Amino acid sequence: MLVLSRPLVPHFPDTAQLARQGLNVVLISRTLGKLQAIALEIERTTGRSVKIIQADFTKDDIYEDIKEELKGLEIGILVNNVGMIPSLLPSHFLNTPDEIQSLVHCNITSVVKMTQLILKHMEARRKGLVLNISSGVALFPWPLYSMYSASKAFVCTFSKALQAEYKAKGIIIQVLTPYAVSTPMTKNLNTSLITKTADEFVKESLNYVTFGDETCGCLAHEILVIDNFSLSKRVSTGVQEALAG
Repeated sequence: MLVLSRPLVPHFPDTAQLARQGLNVVLISRTLGKLQAIALEIERTTGRSVKIIQADFTKDDIYEDIKEELKGLEIGILVNNVGMIPSLLPSHFLNTPDEIQSLVHCNITSVVKMTQLILKHMEARRKGLVLNISSGVALFPWPLYSMYSASKAFVCTFSKALQAEYKAKGIIIQVLTPYAVSTPMTKNLNTSLITKTADEFVKESLNYVTFGDETCGCLAHEILVIDNFSLSKRVSTGVQEALAG
């Protein structure tokens, strides 16, 4: 059984891609109508069963209900891919939309609590896979996107620490740090060699599941890390100097 904290895109090709690996699926998200439509189409195209759970990850009082809904299910894979960004436009911390608590719950609390719910059962079976979706902006401080980049940095540190704790128990915990992926959160960016569709990204990232504790999920983004790491430091420093000046 596979649990996704939400479908990556409304048109579900990525979720169906995972279902085609022979897994039944649990989808957890806020909008019931979209969940129902996605579930029906996945069942029709893959023959796998889909369970849906309606929950708003910007809240912190949802996890007991989720726990009850998952009771009795053998969860082999957990994908923590829920996330939000206050604004795609760069802005100073004090000028960002007042959604700090919602962002913390969505980007941080959800990863911790969903992992806590599922990991104990994986530990008992001595097998399982947890995929936590972070971001390339987690790899360095990103002024003008301070809350988003910091929340994704937490996901990286948390994931790698957990892998050190549970690797010997047969559990793979991997964090993905992609750059541009065209999703509703990124306002459906135009795709290119660098900007992947969600379906392309999921399909390629599945090939890297055993390639270490952290991966960008696709070759193009791995190359970007090499090229951009030194550049990102210069950009970050330049922004800080500009702000100070």
